[in-house]
Amino acid sequence: MDGKLLLVTNVRELTPAELIVRYKSLADIERGFRVLKSEIDIGPVYHRLPKRIRAHAAICFMALILYRVMRTKLHASETPLSPERALAKLRRIQHHRVTLNDSQPVTGLSSISKEQTEILNTLTIKKLTLNTQLTLL
Repeated sequence: MDGKLLLVTNVRELTPAELIVRYKSLADIERGFRVLKSEIDIGPVYHRLPKRIRAHAAICFMALILYRVMRTKLHASETPLSPERALAKLRRIQHHRVTLNDSQPVTGLSSISKEQTEILNTLTIKKLTLNTQLTLL
């Protein structure tokens, strides 16, 4: 049986092809949980109330969908970036609010690099803008 996979089931209604599809979808679900734990970094949270359990599950599900959409768009654009590396680069974009003494606060964005702009375009996200661009940051 070297190199072979043997599937055993007690479900008689499914054809062998349907069983294989079900088995492969299980592997996809398990990969999703690994992504949630490692790459998205959602740790264990212990809820007791049903509403909170459902809310936590919904947030995890949305995070996984966003991750997969992001991975698909990055892959389609043939960029070598993974979702994790793209997010790490986008995290460098910062919104600042500076107040000196009693003066009016000045707000602005740090400079957005060409690489960050390309990532935003790949993900079809509108480039962030504010009236003031703080070029020194």
